[in-house]
Amino acid sequence: MKLVSYRMKDKEGTQRVGVIINESVVDLQEAYRIHNQEWEEELDRILPADPTAFFKIGKPVLEKAKEVYTYLAENKLANVQRMSRDEVILGTPIPEPSKIICVGRNYVEHAQEMKSDIPEYPVLFAKFANALIGPEDAIEKTPLTEKLDYEVELTVVIGKEASQVKKEEALDYIAGYTIGNDISARDLQKRTPQWLQGKSVDKSTPVGPWVVTADEISDPGKLDVRCYVNGELRQSSNTEKFIFDVPFLVEFISNLITLKPGDIIMTGTPNGVAFGMESPIFLRDGDVVALEIENIGRMENRVRNS
Repeated sequence: MKLVSYRMKDKEGTQRVGVIINESVVDLQEAYRIHNQEWEEELDRILPADPTAFFKIGKPVLEKAKEVYTYLAENKLANVQRMSRDEVILGTPIPEPSKIICVGRNYVEHAQEMKSDIPEYPVLFAKFANALIGPEDAIEKTPLTEKLDYEVELTVVIGKEASQVKKEEALDYIAGYTIGNDISARDLQKRTPQWLQGKSVDKSTPVGPWVVTADEISDPGKLDVRCYVNGELRQSSNTEKFIFDVPFLVEFISNLITLKPGDIIMTGTPNGVAFGMESPIFLRDGDVVALEIENIGRMENRVRNS
């Protein structure tokens, strides 16, 4: 099941939760209203239209979404409006997660190209919601940086509260997976020992195009990941090359920080970033960055001077 945040192109308004059915977008709350009118008065509580509120409920709301998705897939709700992709604008699936936890240097080759030691423990840092943009938005290049870099990353969405989770049970706490581009202003990142200022610039971090629910990805440790800039392949690897795999990261982080439904973890990028090149080619106005992750999809964003 692919869950999206969307709004109609010809209308102002807030983002709503939808689901992809045969390349069309269906509003989940409206579909559930038609499917089960018994709960109509409580829909905003049990199946919110707001994407952030939706994912903060976690696994229970996903069960209701799966129920209505099954009916849609079997064409048992034929009278539900189906919107073409041309009619909607997709937003970042979770616009305001309570936490965005990122992992640095999680591939050996990337640590080496950054001239860093292989970490003994996961290297964690934070982003904030101000940085997030949708899969169809422009990556804003602030005039403060001349070294804007791309980083394709498998991104994990938490589905239920996780505290002191064991790695053997970690996948049960995941709602789904999406694609993240951990855009990094390297000159800002490297001017102090702390990376935050280069990692959380306004409107710089695309996440999307949707969340693929965890039941459709049995092993997040065997997914091809790729990044293209203007059609040129820059990064190509597989998550089996993680230093710290997804179950370990959920265990490690949840023993430090209680994870809540809707929190996201960006799991690190492979080698091939601009900063690691002998003659770096950083992002410029007009460049197109396309990311692909196996079993999730493709996300493409253009860079724009802000």
